[in-house]
Amino acid sequence: MFHTQLQQPSLDAMTEPQNTKTVDPDAENNGGHKASPDKEQATASNVDRETTPHGEQDPAAELTPEPDVENDDGVDEIPDGDAGNASPGDATADSVSETDQLQAELDQARAELEQYRDQAVRAKAEMENIRRRSQRDVESARKYALEKFTGDLLEVRDSLEMGLNEANRPDADFQQFYEGMELTHRNLAASMEKVGVEVVNPEGETFDPDKHEAVSAQPTKDYAPNTVTAVMQKGYLLNGRVLRAAKVVVAKAPENE
Repeated sequence: MFHTQLQQPSLDAMTEPQNTKTVDPDAENNGGHKASPDKEQATASNVDRETTPHGEQDPAAELTPEPDVENDDGVDEIPDGDAGNASPGDATADSVSETDQLQAELDQARAELEQYRDQAVRAKAEMENIRRRSQRDVESARKYALEKFTGDLLEVRDSLEMGLNEANRPDADFQQFYEGMELTHRNLAASMEKVGVEVVNPEGETFDPDKHEAVSAQPTKDYAPNTVTAVMQKGYLLNGRVLRAAKVVVAKAPENE
């Protein structure tokens, strides 16, 4: 095998720094003006860092970031816009504030929803109670509508029974029996009036087909035609409604006239 013998550099070459002349391209482009001291120092530093004592390229120099260099006026460059002035803390605070506001609105909406739901439940329960009370009242009215009237009729029945017992006695007094029947009749009429029952007795009045029922027509000169001359059976009204029409005889003109 062949071994290649490397030439060792001399001690003077290793100890003496290499003189590297750096030409500023900006200086050439600017008509030969000399670059600023800061730029010369930055350029020399780059050359020393990029080359090794043997004059070789240093691979680590490519990974080393270059320091910031001031511009020609000696003032650091400031990025355009307001983005450089905004801090991450301000954006985070705005986001938290917006989230808190949305959460507060959500909580308020939920509270209102719960309130409306409670009102709806209460209204539904109240309507159900009203329906049940109405149904109970209707059933009670249907069953006990005649309770008061029936209580009044009890007195009439008691009076009739007393009259019948008096009539069965051997020494019954007809006058007392008549007076008892008359009292019973008055009690019955008063009880019927309390519940809105009115008597229809139209004798001498003009015939009304809505309240009267003509059973016959009688030719007469004493009454004008279409006049009720006699009442065969009285009629009754219940709160203005015909309970029973009165059966009457109606006058008409004589045939020879």
